[in-house]
Amino acid sequence: MKTSKSLTTIAAVAAASALLLSGCASSEGDEATQHSQHETPSETASSEDHSENHEHAADGGQPPTGIEEASDPTYAVGDEVTLTADHVPGMKGAKARISGAFDSTTYSVSYTPTDGSDPVKDHKWVVHEELESPGKAPLKDGTKVTLNADHMPGMKGAEATIDSSTEDTVYMVDLDMDGMTMTNHKWVVEDEVQPAE
Repeated sequence: MKTSKSLTTIAAVAAASALLLSGCASSEGDEATQHSQHETPSETASSEDHSENHEHAADGGQPPTGIEEASDPTYAVGDEVTLTADHVPGMKGAKARISGAFDSTTYSVSYTPTDGSDPVKDHKWVVHEELESPGKAPLKDGTKVTLNADHMPGMKGAEATIDSSTEDTVYMVDLDMDGMTMTNHKWVVEDEVQPAE
């Protein structure tokens, strides 16, 4: 009788333990499922992409001191245009309005942001007037410069290298892109703009 009672007690303890363990495993499994539902790699990537879309300030501000307004630009202030530039996701094909047209040397640059973020390659664009003591334009490809432009976090004061340059008319534009209204966005050049369709 004692043996039978002991076996019954052991069986009951074993069953309770198994039930308890399966409950823990189920709870942990549910928690892991909840995390995977809220933090999937594609959603994480999507939110990161979304933040990259908005690194540029919503209001680009005034043109830099010393830049000359274009005397006879292809697109005048107020003209509606379509952008062919793809500097950031959502820009290519976006409708925009010209908010400024200027004559300047415009550079694509690579730089390491001063805020510790990842290096930026081939950033389009900065104008000659946004460089610290640049000397006479145009600067040669490979020239080292210091940026006074403040288009994105960590840009102002960063050391940069000129990747390429153009003498095309350069424009500031107002546009709606990816749910965000941007005013005086700097910059797009002549061959990145076409008449609105």
